[in-house]
Amino acid sequence: MIPEFCVFYGVLTFSWIEFLWEQYLTLRQRRVYKTTDKIPERLTGVLDVETFIKAKSYGIDKNSFSIAEEWFHMIISTGFICLNGFTLLWNFSKYCLIETRYYDSEIMTSCVFLLCMNTLGTLMSLPISAYSTFIIEEKHGFNKQTLNFFVKDKIKNFLLVQVISLPITAAAITIVKWGGRYFFIWLWVFAVVTSLFIMTIYPEFIAPLFDKYTPLPDGVLKTKIEELAKQVKFPLYKIYIVEGSKRSAHSNAYFYGFFNNKRIVLYDTLLKDSKDIMNNKTIIDENAQGDKIEEKGKGMNDEEILAVLGHELGHWKLNHILFYLIISQVNLFVMLFVFGWLYDHSMLYRAFGFYESAHPVIIGLAIIFQYVFSPYNTVISFAMTTLSRQLEFQADAFAKKLGYAKPLESGLIRLHNDNLGFPVYDSLFSAWHHTHPQLLERLEAISKTD
Repeated sequence: MIPEFCVFYGVLTFSWIEFLWEQYLTLRQRRVYKTTDKIPERLTGVLDVETFIKAKSYGIDKNSFSIAEEWFHMIISTGFICLNGFTLLWNFSKYCLIETRYYDSEIMTSCVFLLCMNTLGTLMSLPISAYSTFIIEEKHGFNKQTLNFFVKDKIKNFLLVQVISLPITAAAITIVKWGGRYFFIWLWVFAVVTSLFIMTIYPEFIAPLFDKYTPLPDGVLKTKIEELAKQVKFPLYKIYIVEGSKRSAHSNAYFYGFFNNKRIVLYDTLLKDSKDIMNNKTIIDENAQGDKIEEKGKGMNDEEILAVLGHELGHWKLNHILFYLIISQVNLFVMLFVFGWLYDHSMLYRAFGFYESAHPVIIGLAIIFQYVFSPYNTVISFAMTTLSRQLEFQADAFAKKLGYAKPLESGLIRLHNDNLGFPVYDSLFSAWHHTHPQLLERLEAISKTD
């Protein structure tokens, strides 16, 4: 009984320590929002007072919402642990199958269990997501969704999650039962293959279910992007514009694909005169130098877009993507190895009120990955955040070597202003949460001579 007691209260204590630490950091950043009244000297002339005030208001509103959201999740999580939520849901899942021939099937019971978990998670997240979208994002001019669009989006997302997760769960349970003592090796191979498969099909078949992807029309911008890709020997296949403006006014750019079939995706909100570009009209950009950002309108000029893409291609050229992939798969192997060692320990199940003699795989996965690994996950997350910040500096330096120092600076500032990013952050909050360095840090690093 003592070991179960220690595990239960150990998990509960750590979850509250981590939660209170997060709250402390959030309050530190809140103080920064409240007390910062002057535009940083480095941004004088490129960040107007009106945008600064709007960014401050947006930051405070998101900060307040974050505090409330974290308290909500923490109370729900604590209640779930204390009320033996896993046991209650597992018994309910078995009850749902009591009149069927699948009553004794662990795989079918696990699928019902996962469906219940996903349904509860979706229902609890709906009011939070709706408030964030239609209150906070709407207030600050970012939300472009209608209620109908929002509901359809949530339904499609929920159905897609079930279509993907339920077969994967059934396969994982089968592998654990079939794999013997070293099942974790086979489970890891399955996880790697599955993740790579999903990464391959997601952009082509899944993402278009939610947003419209259109090939970038022929023109000056497309030619410049193709020349940039050729310069760094990036095997560019296609360039797309994603119609993200129906969802949000926030902007972004990224690339995806394996081997020689790589695509670049630009959000339409990233582009100046995106409607004209989509309609294949000729655009004359009088600010092509990339070192001016006085225009009030949102979006980047061609040189700034190329600078941002130079940064993204830097991640590819410097093998950051491959590095992340290797780290994630090694980490997954370590976690599955430990899971294989702990999976059949009755003490872990009893600690969370699960006293059945049989140990369902999905319950073991939930307990070990969600709770037992919690301290490990926190350490790994911070380490990866720290690493990510360093790799971002390297990608900026790569874009600078391509000759895009000035347009990269102006592009980052423009992107920051368009998204109402606040220019000042508490150092501890930023180090813990931000995978990208602060704007001022990036500008300072770019401006340094080689």
